[in-house]
Amino acid sequence: MPATGKSSRPTITALLVALAAVLFPQTASAAETTALAAHKSPFNCGKTFYANNWSPGHNPSGSIDWQSYGGDAINGETVRATAGGTASFHNAGSTSYGLWVEIRHGDGTRTRYAHLASMVRAAGGSMSVSQGTVIGTVGSTGGSNAPHLHYEQRTTTGAMDTSPTVDGVTVSLGQKKAVTSSNSCGGGNPYTPAEVCGGGYAVIDSAALTGGRVYLLYNSGNGNNCVVTLKTTNVGTASAMSAFLEPQGEARATDSGSYGYYAGPVRRSAPGQCVKWGGSVGGSTYTSPFEHCG
Repeated sequence: MPATGKSSRPTITALLVALAAVLFPQTASAAETTALAAHKSPFNCGKTFYANNWSPGHNPSGSIDWQSYGGDAINGETVRATAGGTASFHNAGSTSYGLWVEIRHGDGTRTRYAHLASMVRAAGGSMSVSQGTVIGTVGSTGGSNAPHLHYEQRTTTGAMDTSPTVDGVTVSLGQKKAVTSSNSCGGGNPYTPAEVCGGGYAVIDSAALTGGRVYLLYNSGNGNNCVVTLKTTNVGTASAMSAFLEPQGEARATDSGSYGYYAGPVRRSAPGQCVKWGGSVGGSTYTSPFEHCG
């Protein structure tokens, strides 16, 4: 694992590697450039942070350090997927990336998000994400000396895009630009029921709640059901919500707490059985009869 950038210019030890990348850069194809240019900022709608493409000396060359100036205002900020794909979650320990996420996008390109304080999945996990899905928070883990987000856009071959475009702003080598996020500005929940339940699950029923919706999903491959409740208002603000699933003749399984985006997933094996399912957002609740038998 290569050492990644910090929040200030690295020492001379990285100079020769970075200089070679400047003199002999690997560029993306036209199609890859178009796809990579569609990426949004990795932050909440309306947030403005500086994208620093340090040169020379940043390793790997062309990666971006997202920072705030005049304090650590970026510390703890929500980190979102800049485009949809499959996210994998990693822990590189006390050096290099620290806690980091890689998203492989449908066109074969990929993005990386490093030095995170937290991730929405444990290291070794994975999940499908849409543009805007929350993947973690900004921190200073690994080889970092101050809170910032290390960000990379890579081509289908794994080569760095040394002039990445984010939210319509191209940040070339040696540049620092302020970028205002338009990510998730629609105000909706960035998660989908299938993303929360995982691969193989499909929605078979749902019910409206005041401020949300509860979904029942089924995985035909293993006979498991899954219930998740998603917020539609006050998204991102922690408040009481729940999801439950009860195969007929068995104990009910419930996930409840103060959550910002969803409750669940609650998964139970119920091949050939009827199920009762439901959930709540605040004081609005839904409980089904025993149904979807078999």
